[in-house]
Amino acid sequence: MTTVPLPMPVSRFTDLLATEWLKLRSLRSTYWALGVSTLVVIAVNANAARADYVNYPHYNHVMRNQFANTALFDAFTNGAAMILVLTAASVGAVTVVGEYSTGLVRTTFAAVPDRRALMSAKAAVVTTVMTVYGAVVASASFAVSQAILSGRGVGLSISYPGALRVVVASALLAPVSALVGMAMGALIRHSATTMVLATGLLLLLPIFVTERYHWTACVRNALPFNAWDRLVQVNYGRMPYTLAERYPTSVGGAWTVFAVWGVVAMLVTVVAVDRRDV
Repeated sequence: MTTVPLPMPVSRFTDLLATEWLKLRSLRSTYWALGVSTLVVIAVNANAARADYVNYPHYNHVMRNQFANTALFDAFTNGAAMILVLTAASVGAVTVVGEYSTGLVRTTFAAVPDRRALMSAKAAVVTTVMTVYGAVVASASFAVSQAILSGRGVGLSISYPGALRVVVASALLAPVSALVGMAMGALIRHSATTMVLATGLLLLLPIFVTERYHWTACVRNALPFNAWDRLVQVNYGRMPYTLAERYPTSVGGAWTVFAVWGVVAMLVTVVAVDRRDV
């Protein structure tokens, strides 16, 4: 008598989402990375606001008239954004590289042969978690920094022109960075190398690419960290001419950069894992 093997059950996408969520929240490093970085980012922004609170009585008339721009800068500083990018990219990379380094990926692919669906679910979970993380960090930073500045009567509300954009852009910087980290992890599959290259791409490249020439300015404007910087500069184009404004970019262009990097990084992750052997 011939035994016909039963077909393997097809995993529903909701099941894959639940599985990936379980994997992510079961990692102790996830809680440490997100928890500690949240406190550090808020502390960095609060310290910037405290410094302006202390120095405010010594500011001249011009600086006081333009202090709203400073208040928005204190809501989410460049240093805080760098910490957020490193944290998000690390968490995104670990979700992919971690399974390869432990060998668990073989068991995962044996249980779920559809790699595209599996990685799509992983990317969806990471995007959701990091968006929530970014929203919490950005909102708390804005609330704390403006509460400190309110002691001088110069704190801003979220309804102030440009304030909501600063919070949303800072929040979305987290999922974009996480997806880039995932893509780098899927391509490289080595923890240390992935983090070095992700850091170079997200943080170092924007520093070394000049804005002196048109083509280099286009490259610089197309990087996610510079797109975030454009979105949080509510006084862009209103201040005295700077080199950065020789080849300006728009707010819509900056949002597009965010969207393109997120979508492309997700596609790279899915295709790289689907096409390459374990």
